[in-house]
This record gives sequence, C-alpha cells and structure tokens, in this order.
Amino acid sequence: MNNMNEQTTNATTPLPREGQGGGASHIRCLIIGAGPAGYTAAIYAGRANLSPVLYEGIQPGGQLTQTTEVENFPGYPEGVQGFDMMEDIRRQAERFGCEMRQGVAVKTDLSQRPYHVWFDDETEVTADAIIIATGAKAKYLGLKDEEEYNGKGVSACATCDGFFYRKKTVAVVGGGDTACEEASYLAQLASKVYLIVRKPYLRATQIMQDRVLNNPKIEVLFEHNTEGLFGADKLEGAHVVYRRGESDERRYDIQIDGFFLAIGHKPNSDIFRPWVKTDETGYILVEGDSPRTGVPGVFAAGDVADPHYRQAVIAAGSGAKAAIEAERYLATL
Repeated sequence: MNNMNEQTTNATTPLPREGQGGGASHIRCLIIGAGPAGYTAAIYAGRANLSPVLYEGIQPGGQLTQTTEVENFPGYPEGVQGFDMMEDIRRQAERFGCEMRQGVAVKTDLSQRPYHVWFDDETEVTADAIIIATGAKAKYLGLKDEEEYNGKGVSACATCDGFFYRKKTVAVVGGGDTACEEASYLAQLASKVYLIVRKPYLRATQIMQDRVLNNPKIEVLFEHNTEGLFGADKLEGAHVVYRRGESDERRYDIQIDGFFLAIGHKPNSDIFRPWVKTDETGYILVEGDSPRTGVPGVFAAGDVADPHYRQAVIAAGSGAKAAIEAERYLATL
C-alpha cells in the first residue's frame, strides 16, 4: 500500500493509468455512486467549490434508470421516465463543475487521511473527504423471467410503483415485515393482493401478521414458491407450486398484473466494511440524523445507509446533507 503525502490543492490532477507511473491522483471531495444521493451530493459539493469528482460505478444513474415512470419526485408534475430524470440531475451536477468518471470502486483504505480508493481499471486515487453513495440492490428470486418483465410488471418497490396497479391484482413475495408492509400498502390500491410465502408461517412481527391476515383483500399462499412468470407484452401471471417436492405437490397459475419482490436488499458496502460500522445486513451506520460514519471526512448517503425508506427523494436529501457535512469538514483542514 502506498505511503502518500497529503496534497492540499483543491483541484484534481490527471489520473495515471496502469503502466504510466506517478502514483495516485488526489481528489479533495470524492463521491462514489451515481444515484440520486450521489448526484445531489455532487450538485451541493460543486456549488461549494469542493471540486468534486464522482465515480459512477456499474450503473450510472442508479436503479431509477431501470424504472419506467416516476411520479413522486418533486418538480415533475406530469411524471418523468426514470432514466430522463437521472440525466437531468446528472447534467445539473456537471453544470456546477462535478467531474464524472467511469469506474467501479473495488478496494479502500480508510485507516488514515488521505484515504485511498482503488477502481476496477487498476487506477488509484486519494481523497480528503469521501461520500459513499453506492446504494443497495434488491434481492431477486433468480428467475430469468424477472429480468424480462422488469419494468413491465416486476418491481422491488411497492411505494414507488404501487400507484400503477390501482384496482388490479398483484402478488408480493416474502414473509417478513417488509413483505407484510408492502402487501398492506398495495391492498390500499389494488383490488387483490397475493402474498406468496415459501414457509408455512410468516416471519413478520405479530402486529404485521395481524394486519395481513385480517385484511380481506390479501390472500396468503403459504408453502408456495414462484417458478416462473408469463405474459405477452407485459406481465399477466405467475406459475406457482404448492409444497414443492412433497406428496401433495400442486402446480397452478395465478393471474396477476404486478409482481413485487420483498425478500430484502443487499447494501453495496462490502469494500467499506473494514473501516465503517454496519448493521448485520451491511447497511452503513451513521451518527444520529447526520451522514457521518465515524471515520472523519467519510460520509454515507442514500440507500447504502437507509434500510427503511429507499426513496429517491430521501436519498437526494441525504446526499445534500453529506455534501454540506463534507464542506464543513474540509473547512477544518
């Protein structure tokens, strides 16, 4: 690991590539991740003259680029395509001087400042302040049909997409608190909700179980697994199996318009976990209502630190907070 002297310049220097020599380039404010949190942090950091550099990761724009229409983000009264909205926010960040770079962070050393980050193209940078905005990935069942119908009936966010299924039939997969919350929420909109549970019981807290089991619009399919989805241009139904592998196994189809995954999320925090505190799932723990991680000058924003809401507008707000805190921190150096 290189022993670099701290650089105090506000500007970034050209990033040397493998074989070019010259060591790591130095960045005053490094943002890792390109969803609403990362791009909003870039807007605030740029306006504060922090010369931010943002690495966009494997999915520039984040999960919203895979969403069709977004209707609950302020400023778009007629709704907007997820990809278009993220492009708007990206351009706004560039307007205020944020440099966008391609690359996926693969290794970090946050033991002392300046902090070191390595990327998948074998480049290395150092930074005085880092904003982690790497997001979280929804867990899927692993069916090939999930990808085919993504955005055409398959969703991992009932709060985001539930509105589009008003007076329709939907299914939710999962048996924990999140699944029960999603099913209860969707029952306020849809005409019928199937809750597909692979076990013979719910893992949710008792109060959530009661809400689901006492809701006449929710039908719980215990000991069921989803084996596939079907439909022409959009999702029309699911192939399910009852008590798979048992003597009374039964296969049949249910007609649904929406299929919601509620089996958890995995935060993209692995490369930071040696240095910052996380919960057992991997969500980065922050100090109170702030984005501070406990490592001076390292902040977390968006879904990587949010196991509860996972909303674009909340992620954007946390990105703003992270940039404000980064500005205050850098002012002390």
